[in-house]
Order: sequence, then structure tokens, then C-alpha cells
Amino acid sequence: MPNQTRTVAYGRVHSLQIASVTPLTSGKDGYWVIFIHGGAWRDPAVENTAFNATESILRDTPGLSIAGLASISYRLSAHPNHPQDRINTSPREYRDAKHPDHIRDVEAALAFLQNTYSFGGNYILVGHSCGATLAFQAVMGAVSNHREQTFSGAIENPEISVGVVSTSPGPMPPPLTAQPTAIVGVAGIYDLRRLRDMHSDISAYAEFIEGAFGTDELLWDGVSPAQMAGSRGVEGGWKSGRLAVLAHSKEDELVDESQMITMEESLRRWERAAAQIPVQELSDRNRRVRVLPISGAHDEAWQRGDQLAYAIIYALEQLREMGLAPQ
Repeated sequence: MPNQTRTVAYGRVHSLQIASVTPLTSGKDGYWVIFIHGGAWRDPAVENTAFNATESILRDTPGLSIAGLASISYRLSAHPNHPQDRINTSPREYRDAKHPDHIRDVEAALAFLQNTYSFGGNYILVGHSCGATLAFQAVMGAVSNHREQTFSGAIENPEISVGVVSTSPGPMPPPLTAQPTAIVGVAGIYDLRRLRDMHSDISAYAEFIEGAFGTDELLWDGVSPAQMAGSRGVEGGWKSGRLAVLAHSKEDELVDESQMITMEESLRRWERAAAQIPVQELSDRNRRVRVLPISGAHDEAWQRGDQLAYAIIYALEQLREMGLAPQ
């Protein structure tokens, strides 16, 4: 298979339902690395090309167990600084996505890539900012496959549900054949309400969260990876997962460190439970959660590419230590 990047369409509804894909002939037994960009669910200037600098670094780094690279674009919400005329804009170009459109697109892209390249669970899902939200939503029990429900009672008792709260027209994406072995969240958003409250003096935070998820704060909690516990969260949803890496820079001016801290607390519960994998595959079912300090401002991680590449290479090293990557 040629070592060249090509753009593929995984959906037919919108022009943003595309992914850039680079199969690598040098790493047939390695992992696919699949990137989900950030941009607050709405920035049209941030798309699948946000992975270009990182991909160049990874391709120039010898000895990595990478079988392929991919970067996913997905439908975006409206952006007040980039208005569109609904009447004169094609539906394929119009940006008005609402949850769960974003995560549906990510899951559809992952299923397409799995079905096309047959890598099963041998992939690392990498997300930056809201892309990290989407990466962990893809394995949340309450969000993956779009089973969002409201609940009564406290967050710590999330098992009590009272019906579906989020629907979206259009066909459901095909189910994933396997969940990712590892997830790398870089400068991630993991608790929507906390993000709004920590930046209550800046209206843009509430605006982009409401633009993507509406005004129902119970829904915000229900889709926040750090908020949901038990079967509704990552804890119960990511059954076969083995490694989670949370990368954050103290120089990040947009997403504060408390997002990483609260997500780590949630993932520690997941870490204590054994991975649910076939007995014949591995005798060791241990999991790892790692916090990785990086440097630079919020968007520099992907703009320069070096810090994002560093986090991915670190994840590959951790998988090798766990006996889950080719030597």
C-alpha cells in the first residue's frame, strides 16, 4: 500500500465528513494513530489538516510501531465570527451541528477506517482540546452509540436514568468493531460545566458550549467524560481499553489544569478494573493511566506538532512496556 496521504469521505451529508489517511508500509504490525482536532466544536480554521505538522514528525521518527495515520474532520457548530447565509449556502457546507452530530461523525469515521483497513482494536485515539472530549466520548457508556439519557439524583449515583435527552436526525453510524487500545488526550476538555465556571468572566466559553450542546446543563454533565461514573462513563464503557494518557501544559492559556486533574480522578477508577479481553490474547489485563507534562500554549501542541508527537511517542513507549506493542 503506498505511503501517501489521501483524503477519504466517510459520510455523504456534509463536506466536513472526511478524513486524511496515510497507510504506512513500514509498520504493518503496529498501531494506527487516529487524530481528532479541536477548535471548540466550531472553528472552521481548524480541521483534519491540524495533524499535518505532527504527522510529518512521526513519519520522520525511526522505529515507531505505527501502521497508519489518520486525521478526522467532523461537522461543526455555528461560529459567530464566521457567519453563513443559510439561504445561499449549500447544506453540505452549512455549519450548524449540534450534539450528537460531532460524536456521530467521529464514530462513523472510526468505523469506516476499521472496515477499510482492518486494524480492529490496534489503534490509538488522539484528541486535542474538544477533540480529546470526543475521543473519550467515543468510549463512554452513556454517549457512545448515542445512548444519552437524563438522570435523577447526584452525579455520584448516575445509574438512575429517566429517558433519552438527545436525538439527531439521520442514520446512526455503523458500530465500531473494536474500541481503541489507548487514548491520548492533549489539552483536553473533560468537564463542560467546570470549564464554564472556571472562566465565568469570559462569555465565549458558555457560548461555544451552548452552541454545541444547548443550554441544558444536565446534558453537559451527561456528556462530560470526567463527570459520568459507573456504566455511564469511561469507567464502564471502555471495556477493552489498556492505556490513557492525559497531556497538559502549564502554559495553556485556554484550558486550565483542573480539567486534566478531574479526568485523572475519573480514570483511576477505570484503571483499577481489569480490561475485558479474550483470555487467549493476554494473561495480563492491567491498565495504565499516565499524566504527561508538555510545554507551550494551547494551540502550539498541534501547530508546531512537536508536543503532540511527543505525547503519541510516549503512548507507544508505554504500550511497549506493557507488552502491547511490537518490539
